[in-house]
Amino acid sequence: MLIGLLGKTNVGKTTFFNAATMLNAQIADHPFTTIEPNMGVAYARVDCVCREFNIKDNPRRSACIDGRRFIPVKMIDVAGLVPDAHKGRGLGNKFLDDARQADVLIHVVDASGSTDSEGRRCEPGSNDPLKDIEFVELEFDLWLASIIARDWARSAKEAEHKGLGMEHLLANRLSGLAIDGHVIADTLNAMKGMGRLSEWGEDDILRFARALRIRAKPILIAANKADVHTARENIERMRATGRMVVPCIAEAELLLRRAASKGLVEYVPGDAVFRVRDGSLTMEQRRALEKVRALMEDYGGTGVQKAINAAVLDMLHMITVYPVEDEHRLTDKDGNVLPDAFLLKQGSTARDLAMLIHSDLARNLLYAIDARTKQRLSAEYRLRDRDIIKIVSASR
Repeated sequence: MLIGLLGKTNVGKTTFFNAATMLNAQIADHPFTTIEPNMGVAYARVDCVCREFNIKDNPRRSACIDGRRFIPVKMIDVAGLVPDAHKGRGLGNKFLDDARQADVLIHVVDASGSTDSEGRRCEPGSNDPLKDIEFVELEFDLWLASIIARDWARSAKEAEHKGLGMEHLLANRLSGLAIDGHVIADTLNAMKGMGRLSEWGEDDILRFARALRIRAKPILIAANKADVHTARENIERMRATGRMVVPCIAEAELLLRRAASKGLVEYVPGDAVFRVRDGSLTMEQRRALEKVRALMEDYGGTGVQKAINAAVLDMLHMITVYPVEDEHRLTDKDGNVLPDAFLLKQGSTARDLAMLIHSDLARNLLYAIDARTKQRLSAEYRLRDRDIIKIVSASR
């Protein structure tokens, strides 16, 4: 799974990235600080099943902090967008090419309206963040349409002559974008009446590209700089469009994560509160932390973890499943308790879980066992959120 960070330049994308991954990608107050994409690991936060069983042991792979499980997901922060990026302006083509593999996109927006369309600082409230949202979505749609439209008339006629369906032609065109064929088919079915492929014009292709992007590359809005006084009204306007919007203060999250790593505060990403631990803090540090505390009270946290969770769990419809080898002790073969937590799409089966663990397990799968009920489950059993599952395979 890959989360892509979208956005125009200089809106706090890299600050969000650093806060989510605890890396040190370069941050500066000018456009195009990010040129090469930054890759890191962020975490989806879920309630762990360990509390249900009163388990205290820390898992082997994904961290569990007081019953809050953190499951790793990849994240990429790419170069910022400017208008006409799909034509190659700025670093547009590179940006779009880097983002193509993402399963879900978080669009980091300057909710305060203090960054103009070129990524330059301006008076708070003087730029409309709704226009930023529309422009980024349009650039992505135009780029997607440009891939579909290459030599379209000839290719469409050739496909029709060979008796190939729309899905076949479009799947070939979009093979490098990590878009499943069934998503293409669903999009076509939802757009009845578009006529034969060879009759599609530029508007038809753009219309299809937009509908496909909405299904295949869902976008969550991280309304960053929510602490600036001009942001609150803009956030409400964004929400009124029906988009999923999460207010964020990425700088505050980054400050807390770094302070926690130095032992200055106790803070778990996604919590609405933190506690100061070190009595040797300077007055300047204390003032900074108290300002962060006040901001968190307004929004119930910094919003960074909420945005990641919403993208993974809500937009991608993922569930958490815990594989074990001993269904009685809930351990792996080495005795580690609840060692792993995997994210799978809703509707995934026991066979899908086996494949995620190892292809040999899936190939030789006999059945699964529900660790709670000890019942046998078929290979096609549809997994539920928080299932604890043992895979039984002939290869073992």
